[in-house]
Amino acid sequence: MARRERQNGTAVEQVADWITLARELRSERAEIERQADDASVALRRSLVDVRRGGTRAWRVLVLRGSDSRHLSALARKTRLSPIPGQVDMMLTYLVTECDRAVGGVRAASGIRRFFSGSKKRRAALESETLVIDFAARAEAQRLPEQLRTLVENARGANVVAVTDVLGSQVGLRHIVGDLGQPPELVEASRLAELRSSVHAIGNAAAIGQRLRAAAVEAGNETRRADTRRMLAEMPVDRLRQATSDKLRIGPLTENGVMTAMQVIDHGPWLEQLPGLGVTTATRIRGAAQTLWQTTFDEMPTRIDVTNRTSETTELLRRLRAWDIHRKAIGDRNNVPVGDLYALANTIDRQVNHLVVFPTADYPTTGLLAAADSVVRSARGLLGIAEEAGSDPWEDFIARPADYFALLDELGFITDDEKVHGDLPEEIVEAVRATELVTKYLSASLRGYQAFGARFALAQRKVIIGDEMGLGKTVEALAVLAHLRAKGQNNALVICPAAVVPNWVREVNAKSHLSSHRIHGPERAAAARNWLRKGGVAVTTFETLKWLEGTVVDLPDLGCVVVDEAHLVKNPAAQRSRRTIAILESCQRAILLTGTPLENKLDEFRSLVGYLRPDLVVNVSELAPRLFRRQVAPAYLRRNQEDVLIELPELVEVEELLPLSDQDAAAYRKAVRQGNFSAMRHAAMGSPTTSRKMQRLLEIVVEAEDNGRRVIVFSHFRNVLDAVTQALPPRNVFGPLTGSVPAGKRQEMVDSFSAASKGAVLVAQIVAGGVGLNIQAASVVVICEPQLKPTTEWQAIARARRMGQLESVQVHRLLSEEGVDQRITEILARKRALFEEFARVSETAASAPEAVDVTEAELARQVVAAERERLFSTVTAD
Repeated sequence: MARRERQNGTAVEQVADWITLARELRSERAEIERQADDASVALRRSLVDVRRGGTRAWRVLVLRGSDSRHLSALARKTRLSPIPGQVDMMLTYLVTECDRAVGGVRAASGIRRFFSGSKKRRAALESETLVIDFAARAEAQRLPEQLRTLVENARGANVVAVTDVLGSQVGLRHIVGDLGQPPELVEASRLAELRSSVHAIGNAAAIGQRLRAAAVEAGNETRRADTRRMLAEMPVDRLRQATSDKLRIGPLTENGVMTAMQVIDHGPWLEQLPGLGVTTATRIRGAAQTLWQTTFDEMPTRIDVTNRTSETTELLRRLRAWDIHRKAIGDRNNVPVGDLYALANTIDRQVNHLVVFPTADYPTTGLLAAADSVVRSARGLLGIAEEAGSDPWEDFIARPADYFALLDELGFITDDEKVHGDLPEEIVEAVRATELVTKYLSASLRGYQAFGARFALAQRKVIIGDEMGLGKTVEALAVLAHLRAKGQNNALVICPAAVVPNWVREVNAKSHLSSHRIHGPERAAAARNWLRKGGVAVTTFETLKWLEGTVVDLPDLGCVVVDEAHLVKNPAAQRSRRTIAILESCQRAILLTGTPLENKLDEFRSLVGYLRPDLVVNVSELAPRLFRRQVAPAYLRRNQEDVLIELPELVEVEELLPLSDQDAAAYRKAVRQGNFSAMRHAAMGSPTTSRKMQRLLEIVVEAEDNGRRVIVFSHFRNVLDAVTQALPPRNVFGPLTGSVPAGKRQEMVDSFSAASKGAVLVAQIVAGGVGLNIQAASVVVICEPQLKPTTEWQAIARARRMGQLESVQVHRLLSEEGVDQRITEILARKRALFEEFARVSETAASAPEAVDVTEAELARQVVAAERERLFSTVTAD
């Protein structure tokens, strides 16, 4: 009996111990849960949502060293072993029923059982039975071992370093939520400059205003300096023109005051000069100040590379600082300061790691790239002083057009009504009211260029026929950038193969748009990228056939740009048909051409009809004004001298040269055979005897002596070969012909531009005169007259264009007699009429008979005339 009591007592004590352990287990697990919940709340406060375009792109958890305790709390919860359902039920029974039963047993145990009534003794016995039965079941189900294991599991220490935040033992994703992509740990040092960069860019607007104001002041200072220099050379007699009062100038000259500037310098002391009273001195001062102000108001802001004054140098430095600052800030979409502002302000010195939770469309690399763009922009801002402090003349010479555009933007180059071409007032007002968003454009626009871009936006489908060198490309890019800012991501440029590299370069250099070269062996991959990512696709007329067959469904195009649009003037040609189909499918289109009229008026009408079939263009009407009104809604043209006041001088020389005996014989043979082509290049047949060739060599030598580069144009490949062989081999580039691949053409031009002075580029006029910018050359030689005046103008404009700093010399090599003179005579009227109509912003609408001279007809006329001159028999009386 005593033994049984002892066994029962042992069982009760065991269960009592289990109860204590169970309570401790529950208490410790509850505390772990509470600490984990607190840690979860604390960490959630450190979460930052980073958005792009209004959508949450990333969720970032900002971690400091002190967050190790929070991660440890999460880890302790994560490491808690789950309590099996049967065990949990037994633990619940243990701390409730068993706990009461043990209390009942103990209440009736020992000496207390002698004083208990029978009822209590029976209850104690029942409780003891319950405890013993439970102990037996618990032992059978190994509850003691599981309880001890759970207690040890709950009491285990978990110290988690921040670097282990993504370990499975922490279970971080449970508190953040599954965004579909695995989180990544990023060291805070990777974004160490983000906070200061965001604040630097935030202050950039004020800095930009100060830099702009400094550039304006520097521009005015150059005008003041030029005004002083002009007045320093202006005799005092000119003061009489500045006032209606009669001035006595004699006392000034008698006292050595000879110029208007000396009057201004002596202003406060004029009355002290012998012979001048207070009244006369006051009038002279007033006249001098009027003359000063009038001269200053009319003084342009000039930049002369041959006269590098300190004022101009400072102006270039200030312009450069302002330009660098603007480029450093860049496009707000490419430099997402606003999106990263909250994250940047959260990252302080105590932050050592970030956990990035990306989404499917925005990987972690995208966040880091966005931060890098902000940092680069801020570094650019900080580096402005150092970069802009160096000699700016070299940068100006490398890109003068950009500097003139900046001056234009600051109001130092004033555009007049010629910017509007010959548009009617209602269209001008509509264009002025049109918004132009340039945040995706990195180039500065001249006023007339901004007007051209607005014209294209306002009228939707247009021809921009600006003369060569005015920047039609950047006008089109401004339109594409505006449309991108409005959400239209895809644009298409169609152009000759020769200018594809130039378009790709211009898109990359002057905009924040992505370019895709859909031409050549990589066209398929480029097309896929364009369709997937958007941007500007650059393709050729010939590639359109492949594009139609491969890309069945073109994207929703924001705009189609057709460069050298006169190449599709024949609506019956296959490339014209393909181009027209795309133009008709798009809501916006820009045709670019500097030669809107070459042969037939009907061809120009075709271009207008592609875009605006609703416009009536009366080809039989001879009145220019009527034609101008008819096509005004779709056509804009400006000429260089109308809008580029800084355009260098153009010197054109017709070099009349005799035929050598050898060349004359070759010429007569060609006439006898009726070989028009041979007639045209007979004068360049022999490098040793040709007068044209000898004069060409002299021009090249003179150019080298004067530090100039030369471009030699000819229509004929054999002439180009002869010129290349006759020139000294050093610094000769070419021949640049139609057979040279497009990319190689641009490389050839780049090499020529980088070569030393005296370099010569030999080019076929139909290849080098289209699409390429060759302003490195300031001497142009045309070996024979061309059959279209526009061909020569286009070629010359490749050198004499915005950005050219030197006067351009054009040498036309002409034979004194023969085919050169005949061609010149026959085309003289055509040239004059083109000048009269096309260059006054007309639609090149002139009399059909004046422009309908085909090349075949011209050749027939010339051959017939030369046969008559050379071989007819004249009988004398």
